[in-house]
Amino acid sequence: MQNKKIAITGGAGFIGANLAKELAVNNSVIIIDNLSTGKKKNLTDLLEGNVKFVEGSIGDLSLLERLFKNVDFVFHQAAIASVPKSIEDPLATNETNVTGTLNVLLAARDSSVKKVIYASSTAVYGDTPTLPQMEEMMPNPQSPYATTKLAGEYYCQVFQAVYGLPTVSLRYFNVYGPKQDPNSEYAAVIPRFIKRVSEGKPPIIFGDGEQTRDLVFVSDVVRANILAAESDATGVFNTGQGRRVTINELAKLMIHIMNKDVGTIHQGARVGDIRHSLADISKAGLFGYEPQYDLERGLRETIGNI
Repeated sequence: MQNKKIAITGGAGFIGANLAKELAVNNSVIIIDNLSTGKKKNLTDLLEGNVKFVEGSIGDLSLLERLFKNVDFVFHQAAIASVPKSIEDPLATNETNVTGTLNVLLAARDSSVKKVIYASSTAVYGDTPTLPQMEEMMPNPQSPYATTKLAGEYYCQVFQAVYGLPTVSLRYFNVYGPKQDPNSEYAAVIPRFIKRVSEGKPPIIFGDGEQTRDLVFVSDVVRANILAAESDATGVFNTGQGRRVTINELAKLMIHIMNKDVGTIHQGARVGDIRHSLADISKAGLFGYEPQYDLERGLRETIGNI
């Protein structure tokens, strides 16, 4: 993608900042983030030249309307992206993830944006026993977070059907990589494990550790976003690695890579966590998506950039 004007909501967050870094090479980028979970330090090397940062909320429709003028593509990454937090405060999660997404779509429609790429989640599938998970499966959200992500997908579909705004919803599986915050109370499993093991402490595993995850490196997710924007594709697409690993296997591999003599600690399973996850990524292959990173390569690059 070259010589386009891009808006990234949540662009100071983990995935958003990685996306901004790639897009800023050949495009003009506006990053919108209220810094509730995103961090300005994620943008340290970007805030010059053709990158503009605006501290603001997707709850502010008038702000979005101003910023989306003459924008070609909107990458909507902003969200409260935590199952536990959504269970604690479903109202705030709904306000950001549903009303905020509606604001993004309204502003994009009124600004004649070419396409909106929306960050959805594997959480919409729920705890289905059928693997791999395919886009045609009946959603079964099991947390307020998952419900809001599914609502966002439906809004995207409606805005395309009713208003002619092209949209793509990418159902992210378990994304990991550089810039992921290990210190958050709601940190994802890999940054939590890295932090513990680097401190010489055993990683904490919730439940028996035999739950499985499809872990996808952030550079592959960035590539999927850009390919989806550039293509004629619309609709819902899985964005995963297409392979799964148990949490016990993940912990063992990370301990090996980091060369630390630590074991593991098991605690009770968390409410709202799904048991198994595995993406069928064949549909995304229609616009050229194919993961480039296997788990060990992705982990080594992540650990080397903490």
